[in-house]
Amino acid sequence: MAGATRHFYFGYHAVYSTLEPEENSMADWSAGYVADIGYTHGYYHELNPLRIKLAFLRAGLACPEIGTACELGFGQGLSTNIHAAATVTHWYGTDFNPSQAAQACEMAAEAGSGAQLFDDAFAEFVNRPGLPDFDFICLHGIWSWISDENRHVIVDFVRRKLKVGGVLYISYNTQPGWASFAPMRHLLTAHAASQGGEGRGIVSQIEGALAFGKDLLALNPRYSSTDPSIAKRFEQLGSQNRNYLAHEYFNRDWDPMHFSTMAEWLDPAKLQYACSAHYGDHFDNLNMSPEQKAFLQNIPDRMFRETVRDFIVNQTFRRDYWVKGARVLSQLDATEQIGKIKVLLVKHRSEISYQVTMPSGTVALNERIYSSLLDLLEDYQPRSLQEIAEALEPKGINLAQVIESAMLLAGLSHVAMAQDGAVANERKQVTSRLNAYIESRARSAADISYVASPVTGGGIAIGRFNALFAKAIGEGHEGVDALANYVWGILQAQGQLLIIKGERLTDPAENIAELKRNAQEFLEKQLPILRALKIV
Repeated sequence: MAGATRHFYFGYHAVYSTLEPEENSMADWSAGYVADIGYTHGYYHELNPLRIKLAFLRAGLACPEIGTACELGFGQGLSTNIHAAATVTHWYGTDFNPSQAAQACEMAAEAGSGAQLFDDAFAEFVNRPGLPDFDFICLHGIWSWISDENRHVIVDFVRRKLKVGGVLYISYNTQPGWASFAPMRHLLTAHAASQGGEGRGIVSQIEGALAFGKDLLALNPRYSSTDPSIAKRFEQLGSQNRNYLAHEYFNRDWDPMHFSTMAEWLDPAKLQYACSAHYGDHFDNLNMSPEQKAFLQNIPDRMFRETVRDFIVNQTFRRDYWVKGARVLSQLDATEQIGKIKVLLVKHRSEISYQVTMPSGTVALNERIYSSLLDLLEDYQPRSLQEIAEALEPKGINLAQVIESAMLLAGLSHVAMAQDGAVANERKQVTSRLNAYIESRARSAADISYVASPVTGGGIAIGRFNALFAKAIGEGHEGVDALANYVWGILQAQGQLLIIKGERLTDPAENIAELKRNAQEFLEKQLPILRALKIV
């Protein structure tokens, strides 16, 4: 029909046109965005609604109850599905890539979580009938990969659909951390576009671009010779997942943004900066020198201070919470509420170091405080921060020290927030179904490395073999030999062998011996944690 309205996908939203049908017939719905290779099955802790409260309260802000949430551009949908299964929050989301949306919908259906997931463009999604307003809207990374036109659509979505008092989580590549490497990214994408070859897949184009970049840097050009970090950063690219590189580096649109520019973008949606969603950013004494900290504190304007902070730490990636209508709490109210937050240990004690790497270098933690805290949490049972402080008071450790220590350990994924026990019991059936799906998938693939915990309301890291060991226990197998033989049977049926330090183990006895070693470690270290988290 001549003059009929048609729509095309550019990046993440639909641009409407009234071109004649014959002019539109070959339109590429993925123009400008890598769509011929799926994104990784990443899980992002910052999207867990339970984590918002600690960050907000430590910043002195009231935190809303999160009843409805939405992820824009959910990729493979792992984060959304885990949080929909593990919490009582009603989750919605959309991703323009239908293959990824189909994968996410399959997970949601298997879990029976009720997550409402679609492949709508953002401009279509906001007008979907029955779409509620949200307490929490989140988007991880995609802001950096899309055009300004798409960004306007997202800001309009947030303006229209985020409730008053609601929270926006947004993460993005930022400046000045990308200033030195951005030219190399441009060179790699230019090579892929001009030298990649017609008909070659994106992975082949990436390999060609990386090889070209390696040859160039070997010539010691002045560009890299003046900044040794460029060669080091380029070397790291070679070891990264090609699916990740395709989406992070090889889209048409790619724009690292200063914090102050982000604030200007979000202003029409009436958003105020709340705090960093990355817990490690809350510790200025660990991220900068005393002189840098004093310099920063002398800047009266908070927004400008945040921009300057990025220069001090050379920030490359920001993970931020914004709020529509910030409510400041008194110190008394904030302290009382934060004391009620429950945490529990989610890592084996042997895997926790008292030295952490921060932008300022390696930092030694106060072993007296952290050791006392870990001693108390070593039974993997949830406790409130106030309860912990009362237990440690005889050792001269106060609530403020407990809060700081717990938050840093949570930022390192050693401890996690715990939700109400009744809620955890209610969600156990749903998370069990989702985890069964993930564990079953582990038989043939290692692409999903998280399972859902109804205790933490979020994801817990688990490798392929540990997922299979958990599956074996769920089926009634017990003991090192039984677990090792169970996994070996799965591998053997597919002609798969273990690879240790780059060497393939060809002898079945060697494979079984290594699996037994892994099974023994799983039973001693991982299984008690998984049981406490109601995963097994």
